[in-house]
Amino acid sequence: MSFALENKLVVAISSSALFDLAESDEIFRLEGDSEYRQWMSKRADEPLPPGRAFNFIRKFLSLNRGASRGEEPVEVVLLSRNDPEAGIRVFRSIRHYGLDIVRAAFLDGRSPYPYISAFNASLFLSANYGDVLAAVEAGYPAGYILSAGYSEQNEDELKIAFDFDGVIACDEAERVYRSEGGLAAFVEAEERNAAVPLDAGPMKGFFEKLSALQARQRAEGRGQAPALRVAIITARNAPAHERLVNTLKTWGIYTDEVFFLGGVEKKKILEVMKPDLFLDDQRSHLEPAGSFTACVHVPFGIANIRNP
Repeated sequence: MSFALENKLVVAISSSALFDLAESDEIFRLEGDSEYRQWMSKRADEPLPPGRAFNFIRKFLSLNRGASRGEEPVEVVLLSRNDPEAGIRVFRSIRHYGLDIVRAAFLDGRSPYPYISAFNASLFLSANYGDVLAAVEAGYPAGYILSAGYSEQNEDELKIAFDFDGVIACDEAERVYRSEGGLAAFVEAEERNAAVPLDAGPMKGFFEKLSALQARQRAEGRGQAPALRVAIITARNAPAHERLVNTLKTWGIYTDEVFFLGGVEKKKILEVMKPDLFLDDQRSHLEPAGSFTACVHVPFGIANIRNP
């Protein structure tokens, strides 16, 4: 009997993001693959400690509370570089913490990102920067999780915040801003193109599915699940705000919270909101907020071009 993921909001997670694998990784680096497998096998019944994405994943899965079996709106799939033998400890840890994760790919050292689309995942979170960078360069919605954030959150609300340019939308505006014309060229271009929608960025699909789920909650009632709250936190301000609003309108996506900061530090908003996840393409916006939100770097666009 087949299981369809097409109508679910799917997040793919690496074992290194879900659990803290620092100790086991050190064994692998110092003693090699064979010793690592033995070490993991001997500790198969010892739960791995939570990793940077653990709090978010636990709360994300709570969106299924109250749903009938088979009608759950969200799914989490494990995409792991571990081999199947080490995967026994990973799955036993998942069971220990009561996480409803039953699908996985264990790839014995190979990068898991090519399987993002096979599992219909709208987001892939990993603590392996190389895997995330390769995924984004291949056109997949991937993010490198930098911090675990603040664990004692409101269990009645799941909050996810996004930067706009280079995350939900493409980096066209950022490219203009970084040109010789700078801020003046950016403002002029945005006023001229206010009615022209931007192309999609790597997280457009994830944002769109969250917005649709939020609308479904409002229409049907959320039952026992936490309320879903989705926000955009952008460095744009007036008059550049119009293109953002018109882009979302053209895409048919509604969001009820947008912060147009115009140079105000994003940290100040994040410290009040304390989202369970915040995605941005620039680490300078993420690193100051790591103590109170799980920060995800999306290495996309001109802001992340590597110097030769």
